[in-house]
Amino acid sequence: MPEAASPAATRATIGDSEFDRDTAVTRRAPGVYDIDLSAGWTIVNAVNGGYLLAVLGRALGEALPHADPFTVTAHYLTASRPGPAVVRTETVRTGRTLSTGQASLFQYDDEGDEVERIRVLASYGDLGTLPDDVRTSAKPPAIPPMDQCFGPEDGPAPLDGSSAIADRLGLKLDPATLGWALGQPSGRGEMRAWFGLADGRDADPLSLLLAVDALPPTAFELGLKGWVPTVELTVHVRCRPAPGPLRVSITTRNLAGGFLEEDAEVWDSADRLVAQSRQLARVRLA
Repeated sequence: MPEAASPAATRATIGDSEFDRDTAVTRRAPGVYDIDLSAGWTIVNAVNGGYLLAVLGRALGEALPHADPFTVTAHYLTASRPGPAVVRTETVRTGRTLSTGQASLFQYDDEGDEVERIRVLASYGDLGTLPDDVRTSAKPPAIPPMDQCFGPEDGPAPLDGSSAIADRLGLKLDPATLGWALGQPSGRGEMRAWFGLADGRDADPLSLLLAVDALPPTAFELGLKGWVPTVELTVHVRCRPAPGPLRVSITTRNLAGGFLEEDAEVWDSADRLVAQSRQLARVRLA
């Protein structure tokens, strides 16, 4: 089996994209990184969970000998807010093809005490070395052409639940999953959209961690409103996405006890399934 590629040869560089700048971490000490969480990725007052996962994903990509996230599992412990944060990473195991690490993001509360916001366990590798063999029964979601879909800018007023993050995303929602915005939720627990970054940056493995958690929650199509905070989120990155817009499909089959699951698939312009995820989220029933 080949030796792991040099991190310098495969590591994503920080470009001019707002996503790159806002997920960039500064190394303070071995395994310790500082970041200022941007208010540009908030939904109402909460920092988006996918953006936070990308921040920790970038820190682990800097700390581990492999650069690409393969599987990332995050537990969201307390709500993050814009402002200074520190990410502490630890290498759990390194091998030729996979490295495993953990990371936690901390902020200070109003009393000056350090509070852990998120804890992640992840395995990284080199997506460029994977074989091309694909055997799947999965099919890309049926979404109308982009010019027949709708984004926040197409409404007379901002859609419920949208906020600063809407200006940084190029989302075009499937009209069949927009009943909630018209006061007529379908009850099916589905959300589908074309996804991209507003500044035109092409998708890469790191931005896939954002894509799985960037659409309006499926709870809206179940007739529920308000914040749907993530409890746990696991993402599997399957291959490097081709240039062009992504298609994201999210479904919920079971809401019980005030919690629901969201299963997401992300497909690229070459009709490849590039990422999958499942998350458990809390909903307010009253």
